[in-house]
Amino acid sequence: MSGINLNAITENATRFGSRLQETFSEHTRDLAIARGGSAAYFDTPEDKVKNIRKQLDSNSDREKLDAMKRLIALISKGRNVSEFFAQVVKNVASHNLEIRKLVYIYLLRYAEQEPDLALLSINTFQKDLSDPNPLIRAMALRVLSGIKVPMIGSIVVLAIKKCASDISPYVRKAAAMAIPKCYVLDSSHQPELITILSNLLRDRSPLSIGSVVVAFESICPTRLDLLHQHYRRLCRTLIDVDEWGQADLLTLLTRYARTMLLRPIVTEKSEEEVDPDLSLLLSSAEPLFQSGNPAVVLAVARAFYYLAPSSESKKAIPPLLRLLHVSSEVERVVLTYLLIISRTLSTLLAPHYTSFLVRADDPRPIKKDKMQLLRVVISADNYQALLREFIHYAEDADDELVSDAIQAIGYCARLVPESTQQCLTALMSFIQSRYDPVVTNAVLVLKSLVQVRLHQKAAIAAVSSSFSPTSIISKLAYRIDDIRHPKARACVLWLVGQHAGTDSLPVENGVQRIGPEGITPWAPDVLRKATITFAKETPAVKLQIVTLAAKLLVLCPTDQTLILLTRYVLSLARYDLNFDVRDRARLVGGLLTGVCPTLRGAENEFEELGGVILRREQVKMVLFEGKREVYNDSPKLGDERALLGSLSAVTGKGTLDASILPDWLEQGIDSSLRDTEDDVPQPPSHTVTSIQSGVPRSIGASNRNTPIVLTPTGSSPAGSYVRQENAKSPWTDLDQFYADTNTDEEQEQDEESEEEEEEEEEGEDGEGEGGQSEESEGEEDTDEQEETTSDEEGGEHQPLHPSR
Repeated sequence: MSGINLNAITENATRFGSRLQETFSEHTRDLAIARGGSAAYFDTPEDKVKNIRKQLDSNSDREKLDAMKRLIALISKGRNVSEFFAQVVKNVASHNLEIRKLVYIYLLRYAEQEPDLALLSINTFQKDLSDPNPLIRAMALRVLSGIKVPMIGSIVVLAIKKCASDISPYVRKAAAMAIPKCYVLDSSHQPELITILSNLLRDRSPLSIGSVVVAFESICPTRLDLLHQHYRRLCRTLIDVDEWGQADLLTLLTRYARTMLLRPIVTEKSEEEVDPDLSLLLSSAEPLFQSGNPAVVLAVARAFYYLAPSSESKKAIPPLLRLLHVSSEVERVVLTYLLIISRTLSTLLAPHYTSFLVRADDPRPIKKDKMQLLRVVISADNYQALLREFIHYAEDADDELVSDAIQAIGYCARLVPESTQQCLTALMSFIQSRYDPVVTNAVLVLKSLVQVRLHQKAAIAAVSSSFSPTSIISKLAYRIDDIRHPKARACVLWLVGQHAGTDSLPVENGVQRIGPEGITPWAPDVLRKATITFAKETPAVKLQIVTLAAKLLVLCPTDQTLILLTRYVLSLARYDLNFDVRDRARLVGGLLTGVCPTLRGAENEFEELGGVILRREQVKMVLFEGKREVYNDSPKLGDERALLGSLSAVTGKGTLDASILPDWLEQGIDSSLRDTEDDVPQPPSHTVTSIQSGVPRSIGASNRNTPIVLTPTGSSPAGSYVRQENAKSPWTDLDQFYADTNTDEEQEQDEESEEEEEEEEEGEDGEGEGGQSEESEGEEDTDEQEETTSDEEGGEHQPLHPSR
């Protein structure tokens, strides 16, 4: 009985808790704090989704707003809610601002899928273009331009034209963004759109410039003549444009400069002459190196690399190095930029080699680019530090990094002769590794070094005898069994055959080992080991074994051991499955017919061959003086045609890039085409001061408080100005100041004496006239002042009577 009561109590408590939660949610709905605020809209079970249609048809704005929020949440989760399009369109003219915003967002998403239903709301969109709220006007234009119906192209053009002259820069920005959409919808409206775009180019608001540039690149990228009158203003406005607009505007101005301006010229006196308009662009763009947006910094670096003179191009390197630590994606692009820049400015990158060191967590493309940069910056100053890095990278688990590191060691030995000893020591130690990629790459690099060093007597003299070319080949020959990679084995066999007849034999324990006549002692043993494994080798190795046997027999045609080995190799090759090996055996057999007649044996293994029989010297020339492939380990800097900012520079694949820069003009266009009213110099303004009336002046002091501007007149001669009332010429030096002050004092004394005489004369005329009003005296003073001013028109400095 007690258990039943407990269950009832639990059930009642659960119901009471649910009722409290519903009541709390209902009363706090407007406060947006129930169930975590807006996060509750992302929790949309199917029953609430089905209720959305009913909410949209409701008369309550709160229900409609709730339904629209749920729809936008479903859209953000990737769910298709186009089934509610008809109900949403009915609310496009809602008086609630929040509902209209959400309706516009919904229509932007599905207007292309439901163009017929969207056409029903065109009248509403056109009315909203005159809405007092600029946000509504902009969103109405966005929806109108997003309806993919060509028949409304003219309506869209009119809407864009109206919004292009809107007082709000945000609406003008929306108009610029609508231009490419309209052009894609119907390209026949291009002339009208270009006219609108020309008007938008005059916009002085930095907010809309970025979108205007994007529209320009979309509909008329070749009409650079439209930018003549706006070029200088755009350069000055560059610093105030939004970040992504700065990147687009810099790209456009860079292309304009390469097309319209003159290339920087270096005179005979090593002085650089730069076009003033080009200097304006570079000086306006340089502060953007400090931008926090990597795209802006890359755009500025691109502009400096392709536009600036050689003395200014180096400014692009420090900002690029700063971007290497932003993210791996940005680092990949920046490394591509630096690889292209290193073609001409590698010396400037050498001091910053620590920025290119490979990290263990770097992606493979970044490792590859860093290795290329490290090879580019190798110099006599930093080769020891870089060599230690390359040796460390050779132990990495990434086979490509191992290959690049060992190749970099060989390149360092070729580039810096002082490092040859250390590089050869490292490469010879790699041969003893158990890791096949290490051994293979070490053999390939040693082959390249041997080929190069044999032709450089000075370099051979600088290396100890233990690292001479012949000593290196002998060590490779003795380790032929440990070299398992086919390409590496083929290289060793080629080296042994090519240098088997050298006279500089290695000395071991004070005794010089001698093999067959004219042959090194280790060459026949290599042929013996290769013959044993002939059937298991790859075709590339088999070809080198056949060639090695022929070379040794030509060097010593009387040695019976070599004759037997060569006969056995040719017999195996004759029945090989690979036709290249069979052809090589047939060719070698024909060449050796005149060198060693006993090679065919008593069994007459080879058929009778016709044609010319070559002598031994001729056969030796054919076998030893053929093509000598030299391994190229120079840094690969990518496609020479790749440009900064192009997609092909990053991907390494040829693409149709719109960022291809044109060549410089031999003579730029006339700079007067870029002149505007802002560039016309204003006439100089000269300010003078007037004597303040009604204030007694002390001796040696003057009160000049009211500025008066003198402007030139057409009747006056050039360089002269008409003196205005109470005007005074400015002083040019201290002497003139004191001279002018003394003159003022003398004139004041004269004026005072004249006034006293006039008062005495008036007193003689009668005492009745002595009560003359101050107004008449003021009039007389004014007349005297006018006379004095008329006398001063000649340009002399005359004192003026103080005016009231």
